[in-house]
Amino acid sequence: MRLISPTARLLAVAALPLALVACSPAAPKTAAPDAGSSSAAAKPSAAADDSPNKGLLTGTQLKAALAPASFFPKGYTRDPADARDTGDSYQLPEAASVPTPDCSKLGGTSWIEITGITGVSFAQDAYVDKDASAEQAQEIDVYRDTTSATVLAALGTISKACPSYTDEQTHAKVTVTEKPLADVGDGAFAITLTSPGWKGGTTLVAARVGTSVVTVLVSSGTDMGTAGATKLANQLVSSLKGKA
Repeated sequence: MRLISPTARLLAVAALPLALVACSPAAPKTAAPDAGSSSAAAKPSAAADDSPNKGLLTGTQLKAALAPASFFPKGYTRDPADARDTGDSYQLPEAASVPTPDCSKLGGTSWIEITGITGVSFAQDAYVDKDASAEQAQEIDVYRDTTSATVLAALGTISKACPSYTDEQTHAKVTVTEKPLADVGDGAFAITLTSPGWKGGTTLVAARVGTSVVTVLVSSGTDMGTAGATKLANQLVSSLKGKA
């Protein structure tokens, strides 16, 4: 699993401070450091004519397609620990067998990795409002050929494989529900996470745009995060149209 930042958990007990947890990270995929690093990849962004990656967006291009700081509501600040991308190079795709998904990954910012399928490039970051115990995370992954459709189809049935899981922070049951979203990219699904141990809820949205899959996570202490997640997903879909 790539390096991820914790996901803001929305606790039912108001006296408790903001709790930050995430799915346990495995060895991270190779990713270029954030902007300004002297060790950033220096490979050309255009793939060779005979490359299977020809025409696919790089991490650098995906980073530019992420929603900017000005998009997020007042009070949200960027979490630099969650800003990762593959730079101007590509990584080798992987497709691991996942007979039993790790449902707790739905509680992490890189929740798309629950499918076991890794693309050739990605970019991600997150914005957190610590005072409101809320987070908005965004990621774009790019795949070869028709793999993006395979990934979205897998995410579209994830609630069947993961109808619930136990939240590691509160030890409470998290219920997972899912529905398709109309008119968002080339297909989209919204996954809602609720728990009696939380205040509010979390909504995840996955949408496909050509060879790319957009995934967002929005947690809120006042609602389920559905409106915010849909708005963020639409922003990313719009920025990728005609490019992905």
